[in-house]
Amino acid sequence: MMTYGLKLICSMGVAVALGGSVASAAGEFDNAIKARKAVMSLYAWNLGQLAAMAKGEVDYNADAATTAAENIRILASMNNGSAWPQGSDSTALPGQTRAKVEAWTTYPESAEIGKQLIVAATAMSEAAGSGVEGVRSNIGAIGGSCKACHEKFRESD
Repeated sequence: MMTYGLKLICSMGVAVALGGSVASAAGEFDNAIKARKAVMSLYAWNLGQLAAMAKGEVDYNADAATTAAENIRILASMNNGSAWPQGSDSTALPGQTRAKVEAWTTYPESAEIGKQLIVAATAMSEAAGSGVEGVRSNIGAIGGSCKACHEKFRESD
């Protein structure tokens, strides 16, 4: 038989758990949007290092180029579909995301651009450590994949 104090503690625990469920339902896409923004930031960070080397803004460094290129390849190859739940677009959530609803409504097209990024990132990963020319000759394909996706599936600034 449960004592009054134990019943109260259990009831409070259930109330907190249910309250948390209600709160998480209100912002059900918050973590997914944060996750995909984090992935985009990591793309930008690593691509920025490669672009600086390609432009001659920083000295070419084989180890740094290889690491940045491999990071991009890994990011592109990740299955991060859970960060893109349907309904987490800019029409449904204005001001929270710039992802257009077309990323979902024309899904095979966005997936194809993702595949092109994997191919470009793999080529960069294989060439980045061989010299600055390997970076220069592959950076356009990565940038082109990013641009294609952003132009079609991301709201402009």
